[in-house]
Amino acid sequence: MPVTYLSIGSNLGRRRENCEKAVSLLSENGIKIIKHSSMIETEPWGIKDQPKFINMAVEAETEKKPEELPGIIKKIEAEIGRKENIRWGPRVIDIDILFYDDLIIKTPELEIPHPLIHERYFVLNPLAEIAPEKVHPVLKKTIKNLLLEISR
Repeated sequence: MPVTYLSIGSNLGRRRENCEKAVSLLSENGIKIIKHSSMIETEPWGIKDQPKFINMAVEAETEKKPEELPGIIKKIEAEIGRKENIRWGPRVIDIDILFYDDLIIKTPELEIPHPLIHERYFVLNPLAEIAPEKVHPVLKKTIKNLLLEISR
């Protein structure tokens, strides 16, 4: 079964509960969680003047095709209470697709692997906890090595 890695974050409301709810709803929507990282508190990225985030990563199996995942994720985010906001602004929940097996997809609707993984400590740190040896299919480096290269 295909394996996908997702990043989950929240900086509004009950941040930890929002992340836990996202994990639960992913499972209810055909995305079986195999592993999840611990939750870490991180500084905001992009727009600095906002509350700190709680971030985590999950490894999941799914029969869903990569093209189906954005719609499922948007539905879950809306159910938890996410409203459209400014890019990189505060949010109740944010779920990003990091990897889907070793596929490389770049369309206007979907980019896998996520194009900013290697720049984001808040993604790499939790991901390295559950998949340190996962090799980025474009950069050809392990998550552990990408984390070592990044400056916080």
